[in-house]
Amino acid sequence: MAHEDMLSKLDHMRAQAKAMGGPDKLARRREQGKLNAQERLDALVDKDSFFETGLLGRSSFSAKEAAKTPRDGKITGFGRIDGRDVGVVINDFTTKGASTGAINSKKMGYIRKTCTERGMPFVHIGESTGARLPDAMGSKGMGTMLGNDTTQFRRLRDTPWAAAALDTSFGSSAWLCCCADFAVMKKGSIMSVSSPRLVSMAIGEKVDLEELGGWRLHAEQTGLIDQFVDTDEDAMAMIRQFLSYMPSHNRELPPVAAVPEGSGADQERILDIMPEKRTQVYNMKKILDVIFDTGSIFEIKPRFGKSAVVALARLNGNVVGIVANNPQTGGGALSAEACRKIIDFTVMCDSFNIPIVRFMDTPGFVVGTDAERRGAPGHIMNFMNATCLTTVPQVTVICRKAYGRAYVAMGGGAHNDSMIAWPNAEISFMDPVFATSIVHNLTAGDDGFEAALAEIQKDLEVWDMAQIFSAHDVIKPQETRDYIIRLLEIHQRRLSGGLGQHLMRSWPTSY
Repeated sequence: MAHEDMLSKLDHMRAQAKAMGGPDKLARRREQGKLNAQERLDALVDKDSFFETGLLGRSSFSAKEAAKTPRDGKITGFGRIDGRDVGVVINDFTTKGASTGAINSKKMGYIRKTCTERGMPFVHIGESTGARLPDAMGSKGMGTMLGNDTTQFRRLRDTPWAAAALDTSFGSSAWLCCCADFAVMKKGSIMSVSSPRLVSMAIGEKVDLEELGGWRLHAEQTGLIDQFVDTDEDAMAMIRQFLSYMPSHNRELPPVAAVPEGSGADQERILDIMPEKRTQVYNMKKILDVIFDTGSIFEIKPRFGKSAVVALARLNGNVVGIVANNPQTGGGALSAEACRKIIDFTVMCDSFNIPIVRFMDTPGFVVGTDAERRGAPGHIMNFMNATCLTTVPQVTVICRKAYGRAYVAMGGGAHNDSMIAWPNAEISFMDPVFATSIVHNLTAGDDGFEAALAEIQKDLEVWDMAQIFSAHDVIKPQETRDYIIRLLEIHQRRLSGGLGQHLMRSWPTSY
């Protein structure tokens, strides 16, 4: 064959692959207001930065099927986000519903393996129907599709992973969200193990889409998704924003940004937000907004385990992780869901060399029969394990209440590099009202209750802890920002180039 003919054939094959599922299917997506795979890719990576690999991959099941599977339903390759290389997989739903086959599994595995070995973040944009039938059926299908590629879902936190669940996200789209350090979901989408049709056949009853895997389910009950957006474009922007806080791999520090104008101004506002009465609630997020760089707080799982706040942020331009109690929900008492959220965030920060700043104001853990049914003791111990295994710089601020085992789990005692407290901090084994009832067998309103309560409360204040150097310093709330900035400078890991030990790099992302 002449060179011209071979080159012409290659051009033709490339054009066929880039046509995806064809003009009719692409037109229907536009009518539905959905971006196609190429448009999602363009919104995700820097302009003209994408380097595709596997363009000519097609189904190996049969020649007839190969003709219908351009790119085998997955766009795979490498691009740049804010100038940094990333590995990318974008599902093309117009080709066989982006179902998982033997060839596209090889393509995806190659991208993930390369990202891990070459120190690049990995991004998966999911919209899929699950495994491709009949490719996966029978012993040959299972032998080809499952179990042979040990890198398929093996996850060590060597490089950051981000994923999106868009529209119909079954099978691998769900798996990759659960494996990711950060997952975003478009409202109106469904993310679940299998399609409603298959689930209905399996259990013999009709399944409601929202109950099976709607965004509210994952926002409020499962905690498997970290943020929720309205459009495809928002999802791509959210992934770009998340990666702006992360290093490319765990052997480097997160990127430093310029400090926005006005950051740190008017720290006196903290005194207006923090109530003087110990029983009055407030929104911890408003205090965090004052302390950290303007506009830099990127909250994770805001609707899940709401008595805790976890967020990436910047402090004097440097990336930090925030773990805080929020008295506005349940008085700041830590539920099983709040524990899970903090654990997952702590592991991610420690794995990627992000210092942790904790703000403590909690009466303890949520107790009761419902908490026990949710496995509270196990989650509490996992919380303790994660806190004890953390090796990045840690600063703990006791804002108000610090009671019981929650005090230790939130970084109290020896579980920090520095622990500071505000003057209104109070530390004890349990809430003084409960302690008074237990010790003196009195309840509020009984004769002698107030006197007994005052006796127990007199030892709660932070001064005794500061006197024995268990609290390293007591500071004014308005001094907190400058104090933490300096402490993190002091406690940076100079001997290891700023890197933690990554003791939790194999901790599962979903449990």
